[in-house]
Amino acid sequence: MKKEIHIFFTALMFFTRIPCPKWVNHDPTYLRLSAKYFSLVGILVGSIGAFVFYVSSLLFSIEISLLLSMVSTIYTTGAFHEDGFADVCDGFGGGWTKDKILLIMKDSRLGTFGSVGLMLLLAIKFMALLEINPDYIPIALIAGHSLSRFIATTLIYTHSYVRENDDSKAKPAAKHISLSMVIISGIFGILPVFLFQNPWIFLALIPMYISKVFLGVKFKKWIGGQTGDCAGAVQQLSEVVFYLSTIGLWKYI
Repeated sequence: MKKEIHIFFTALMFFTRIPCPKWVNHDPTYLRLSAKYFSLVGILVGSIGAFVFYVSSLLFSIEISLLLSMVSTIYTTGAFHEDGFADVCDGFGGGWTKDKILLIMKDSRLGTFGSVGLMLLLAIKFMALLEINPDYIPIALIAGHSLSRFIATTLIYTHSYVRENDDSKAKPAAKHISLSMVIISGIFGILPVFLFQNPWIFLALIPMYISKVFLGVKFKKWIGGQTGDCAGAVQQLSEVVFYLSTIGLWKYI
């Protein structure tokens, strides 16, 4: 049990800014096993966003409350996944060879493709959440963050890590993931969906996974696998797809 707690805190420390015990560090051994708790971290991040939205909605409009909620989750994660999405936009938008794409994604500077892609992604996310019944927005936030992280773990499982000479701290988390870890992540990822009390919402998993397959095909074609940035891009895209799917399903269920 103590080991599992350590692994969970390792995931929490790596993917968020939430304070963790001093005895937790970026130990590659624990970081490699932390993928099983990615979705659980998503539940916590989504819950923070849901709480900020609920409290803000008591004082402000739905629009302002949503923006504050998005700010809270981005701050909590340090824009970790948003940065990955932007890097992928820059890399695949400006690179035409594997080496060039990987080099651009490694660059800490944000380019035109990344800037435009990230702005559009956040705009769609905001507008999609705005379309959801306000009573269900907190649940949607929690489920969106947890399910999207589960989808990201499936990319790590199905696609090999391509930066063999990379000394990044993210490398252990993006490699050596087992099926059992994916299953555990899936259990945590799916749990919040039950809060909708509507089984049809589970259908949103289909377009979410399709979005992962779409990106996965591009990743495989151009760089031969995935990197941490690729997983971040999958998380961001599938989260938005979940909100859009929820809107679509709500019109017919």
